[in-house]
Amino acid sequence: MEKFLGYRCSLCQREYSPTQVQYTCPEDGGNLDVVLDIEHMRRFVSPEAIFAQPEPSIWRYLPLLPVDDAGFAGTPFRRVGWTPIFESPRLARQLGLKSLWIKDESRNPTASFKDRASAVVVARARELNAEVVVTASTGNAGAALAGMAAAVGHQAVIFAPKTAPPAKVAQLLVFGAQVILVDGNYDSAFDLTIQAAQEFGWYCRNTGYNPFTAEGKKTAAFEIWEWWENTRKAYPELKRLNVFVSVGDGNIISGIHKGFKDLLALGWLEQMPRIFGVQSTGSAAIYNAFQSGSEVIIPVTANTLADSISVDLPRDGVRAVRAARESGGRYLAVEDSQILQAIAALGQVGIFAEPAGATSYAGLVQAVQLGIINEEDAVLVLNTGSGLKDVKAAMQAVREAPIIEPTLQALKQHLSK
Repeated sequence: MEKFLGYRCSLCQREYSPTQVQYTCPEDGGNLDVVLDIEHMRRFVSPEAIFAQPEPSIWRYLPLLPVDDAGFAGTPFRRVGWTPIFESPRLARQLGLKSLWIKDESRNPTASFKDRASAVVVARARELNAEVVVTASTGNAGAALAGMAAAVGHQAVIFAPKTAPPAKVAQLLVFGAQVILVDGNYDSAFDLTIQAAQEFGWYCRNTGYNPFTAEGKKTAAFEIWEWWENTRKAYPELKRLNVFVSVGDGNIISGIHKGFKDLLALGWLEQMPRIFGVQSTGSAAIYNAFQSGSEVIIPVTANTLADSISVDLPRDGVRAVRAARESGGRYLAVEDSQILQAIAALGQVGIFAEPAGATSYAGLVQAVQLGIINEEDAVLVLNTGSGLKDVKAAMQAVREAPIIEPTLQALKQHLSK
């Protein structure tokens, strides 16, 4: 692949060829950025060619990805991404904003943003002739890997904490993955996954470890860019876009930042959107680093109902801090009670978000209250996963349905209360 040149360490900036390394920098353990041949892409690809693609998925951006076409048309593997962006004037009015949109990643094949990374990682695994792909997950990344692997007939092994929501574990099993529940937290599962990959020669998909995960996640930035180009034609008064993203390991926000940076390097993006990362106060290691003005990620003891972003030690923390700082955004931290309120608020406009997905909206609410976002700002909020992933948490966000006798009189009595 002429477009894939190799890797660059995000810490020491040392560069490696595609065959020298596979996961992280051997010098300092830093996350690796995939280096693409921007000049080659600029010569052979154009925005117009991208926009003309009929493919309604991440694969419309194949010329900008470090993998080749893996095929499998007509399968869920080729239906990842190209998720809808809904305008929400009702929520905008409630917050005193003129422009608010929500990108709903629950429409992906396994109902979360993580399908993007898993599809690209599976494509890479096939190029490497890796027979087994393994990952650690609290549920969504594992479900995404299991689903993408099943779609192309690949083997997947998933390590998940025994506390993972049952609905997410059910997805893993139904997709036919080998599922192993770990008597520990996500970080324990993460470390075991790396050891198993080294021992058995499995290809490791771990978030914040495999460089290709960010390459899959950056496709959301491409979709936002394409949508924003069209939106500004309809609303020329709109200025800079503000994107709100929930953050756990930090790989989604760093991947989105990478996508926007690639577009800037190509000369296709006029201005970098401001990126806002939102964490739960119960799992706020990256928020803490941002607030301190440093890139030193100090582990926390995570405790939040938003299991998908519950992480003691974020594995992509440095790049996650940079995503907000370099784009002119910032980090916010919200309580679990605010996350539950956000689930209910999004539900009122027809979007069923899991706790991690609603965290980004809770962050927007806080940003408006603090005066960080004002009436004129154009805002896009990312919902990263479906509420069906964690029905137990969703039920905490609403009142229980009443039980009545099956008679009209009982109904009238209930309605009169």
